[in-house]
Amino acid sequence: MAERRLPPVPKPAAVYEPFLRCDGLVFTAGMTPRREGRLVVRGRVGGEVDVATARAAAGLAASNALAAAAAGAGGLAEIWRLLRLTVFVAAAPGFTDLATVAEGASEALAALLGPGERADAAQSVVGVRCLPGGAPVEVELVAACRTD
Repeated sequence: MAERRLPPVPKPAAVYEPFLRCDGLVFTAGMTPRREGRLVVRGRVGGEVDVATARAAAGLAASNALAAAAAGAGGLAEIWRLLRLTVFVAAAPGFTDLATVAEGASEALAALLGPGERADAAQSVVGVRCLPGGAPVEVELVAACRTD
């Protein structure tokens, strides 16, 4: 997959690193659906944000996280496989279709890395009351690098 498909690594909104590499692993910070530093969707899923919009937002957040992971690995080709995908969903009271929202992240990662093992990761989806800046989703990745 061509790295030009990845967005630029988002600049941190506070004092933290977008990624850290240690012992052949890259850990990303939580990434929200931002383009050029701007949050493109705000609100809670099942409230102000519908499921289709949240899925797309999860895909954008996952693309941002993969861009950070690729930067930490030395390029997209240096990511051997994803190990962990965590998707946080800011959910309105009573909203429980969290996995459908998280599928947007999984689909974006498979589109960028190719289908199969490389993009398949252990996954957690966590419903929360709110996320930074009013984001509807936030995505974290742990990736294994080809070389250390």
